[in-house]
Amino acid sequence: MRRTASSALILSFILTLFFLFSSFAQARSQSVTILASKHKFSSKKQAVNAEQEKVAPKIDSGLVVISQELCQVKRRPADFSIQVPAPEIFAKNLSAKSAIVVDAATGQAIFGKSPDRPGQPASTIKVLTGLISLDSLQANEPVPVSRRAARMPRSKVYLRPGKTYPANDLINAVLLASANDASVALGEKIAGSEKMFAKLMTAKAESLGAANTVCRTASGLTSRGQYSTARDLAIIFNKAMDHNQFAQKMTRIKVKTRDGKVLRSHNKALWQIDGAQGGKTGYTNLARKTYVGKFARDNDEIVVAFLGSERMWDDVKRLVEYGFKKKAQINRQAVASAPGSDSSHLAKLVSFDQSSSQKALPIVLSGLSKARSL
Repeated sequence: MRRTASSALILSFILTLFFLFSSFAQARSQSVTILASKHKFSSKKQAVNAEQEKVAPKIDSGLVVISQELCQVKRRPADFSIQVPAPEIFAKNLSAKSAIVVDAATGQAIFGKSPDRPGQPASTIKVLTGLISLDSLQANEPVPVSRRAARMPRSKVYLRPGKTYPANDLINAVLLASANDASVALGEKIAGSEKMFAKLMTAKAESLGAANTVCRTASGLTSRGQYSTARDLAIIFNKAMDHNQFAQKMTRIKVKTRDGKVLRSHNKALWQIDGAQGGKTGYTNLARKTYVGKFARDNDEIVVAFLGSERMWDDVKRLVEYGFKKKAQINRQAVASAPGSDSSHLAKLVSFDQSSSQKALPIVLSGLSKARSL
């Protein structure tokens, strides 16, 4: 009897477990059915699956049928322009009181910050001194040094009064080492006095198209009534760089004089900034830091100039980078607007979001191959 009762109890326990397992399995099958239903309260998983079914292209008899949702892939806005900050925003980042960037090929300004504001040019005006001297003197022509010239303040190369020097050495001293004593010696040699030479400088500037420049000294040292503008400096330097001898000297970092003295360029852009072709620095207490220079990259050339800077090389670098970005933007806009260009179609191709169509692409290609075989 005990064995029969024990067997019945075990059998009852097994049947109970079987019933519970069957109930659990039935409930699981019902939950799966709910996930696949069209009920509005169906889970997020169903919504995702349904969305994928809508977006996925359907193939019917070898023809590709792409749903409307697939065609509405996200597109990035077509933008072929180089991102360049607005001029008024960029101008605030410059310490210079006035500045300009000029397209060297056309002479057109592509950026300006009070470019016609007059100011003391300091040693940037020595560009005119060097240019006139190159046209007026032979390379080995002797140039005497007066006591007045020798007494000029720095920057100088410490010429000895009463001694003569080759014109070429003094021109190099003016353009590379920004020597005030050499500037006055050259001016006195050519015009008889620095005052008369300054008049030649003013006339030369005007002949080059710089009508807002008045020179009073050969060196650029502060003088009442002497002034120029960033625009005029850019015009003068751009024209001066067409002079072969002048341009060659502007590329030199250092040269030796006939008596063995080494003259080093003050233009740090030659070894610090990509594309520098030449430039002239300047500084006086009143003028602050001034600069004019030419730069080339790829097929573009620009001239930058400024007056009244507190951070010369920072301003030079900013203007150069801005200038080339702006020039690239102008070039791309010109290409996009050229007759026969299909930039809008190209923009659509470039801006197409590939990530949205990567999954559908194999299916589409498969459908196309079937359609061709029909």
